[in-house]
Amino acid sequence: MIEIEGLTKCFGDLTAVDNISLTVPKGEFFVILGPNAAGKTTTIKVMSGLMKATSGRVRICGIDTEANPLEARKRMAYVPDFPFLYDKLTPTEFFRFTGQLFGMEEAAIQCEAEVLAERFSLGEFLSKSIEGLSHGTKQRVAIVSALMHAPEVFVLDEPMVGLDPHHARVLKDILRERADEGMTVFVSTHQLSVAEEMADRIGIMNHGKLAAVGSHEELQATNRDNKLESIFLSLTQNADG
Repeated sequence: MIEIEGLTKCFGDLTAVDNISLTVPKGEFFVILGPNAAGKTTTIKVMSGLMKATSGRVRICGIDTEANPLEARKRMAYVPDFPFLYDKLTPTEFFRFTGQLFGMEEAAIQCEAEVLAERFSLGEFLSKSIEGLSHGTKQRVAIVSALMHAPEVFVLDEPMVGLDPHHARVLKDILRERADEGMTVFVSTHQLSVAEEMADRIGIMNHGKLAAVGSHEELQATNRDNKLESIFLSLTQNADG
């Protein structure tokens, strides 16, 4: 699970994340929406240990990410919108490298990589240098490498960027399957359709604050027009950009 308590992140005079608290339980598919500069990516980077909070705390599966960052990272996976990969490796080499980082046995690495690579249609690219792959193909490689060790928490920032409709569907199906099996999924996106279709609960951020959190039905109850787009716009109409 994910536990966020009083999280604040400042950059000089700018408060990018403003005292947010949120709990995402085991097995929940949580989608966070927000306009540009709402604080979504900053929140995710603090959650993932890439940034230090100004105040507050984050726990992943009960482990404080600041006090025990390595233990927390063992239990999670993070895929940004533009993932960093080792370009001189092939996808097969990268999968092996990632699996070894998480202490996987060689047989398990090969098995998981094979199954996931097939679902994401990566077969023809497995022996090619990553630097020559398209952005969408690199995104699929990053997703496979993140899923291989069966993380307890999976955090994705704009995961559909670069994916064609077929592989976006594959990703949605896998995330739903894994959530149903107990993996906590935390997705940041601008795509309202992803939230409507996939989310158990939805959070809407604006100016660094959580403007609303709830199931689609709970959010609908707060607005005369029950369309998520209308709810989103009503809560973020004063957003910049």
